[in-house]
Amino acid sequence: MALKATIYKAMVNVADMDRNQYLDTTLTLARHPSETEERLMLRLLAWIKFADERLQFTRGLSAEDEPEAWLRNDHLGIDLWIELGLPDEKRVKKACTQSKEVALFAYNSRAAQIWWQQNQTKLASYSNLSIWYLDDEQLAKLTAFATRTMSLQATIQEGAIWLSDPENNLEIHFTTWQQHA
Repeated sequence: MALKATIYKAMVNVADMDRNQYLDTTLTLARHPSETEERLMLRLLAWIKFADERLQFTRGLSAEDEPEAWLRNDHLGIDLWIELGLPDEKRVKKACTQSKEVALFAYNSRAAQIWWQQNQTKLASYSNLSIWYLDDEQLAKLTAFATRTMSLQATIQEGAIWLSDPENNLEIHFTTWQQHA
């Protein structure tokens, strides 16, 4: 018998001072049976970082040919491709050729550091690729926000994300490994 996805609802209020973007929305996230809560929350945080009414979660782990989230334009082109984890260079190349901008969120400290050392030179050739890293400590604190029904306030200023819910407050700082041109 196949396991079903677990559904999470997130009411999110985003005030992005860096982009002058303000959004109040409700998101539905399906957590694949093989997905950890850490990964689910990083996916939600990536959405918050690029908050836009048109930014949509895709089938994610269920579809190898799609990103975690994307922002499609009126012509069905991809303006933003959001990827999580430590993909191989072939997948990054595909993302960079299909989208105007690619945002990759790396995590898992030991593996991520090794992956970055092995791929840094090759990935530098993609001018539309940005790579951010979130360390294990911050990711663990972010996971404390995970409940099946979330109500989150997010303020983004000077690259930092202040996230809060009725019980938790957290200031998140990504490490920038590569910034698109």
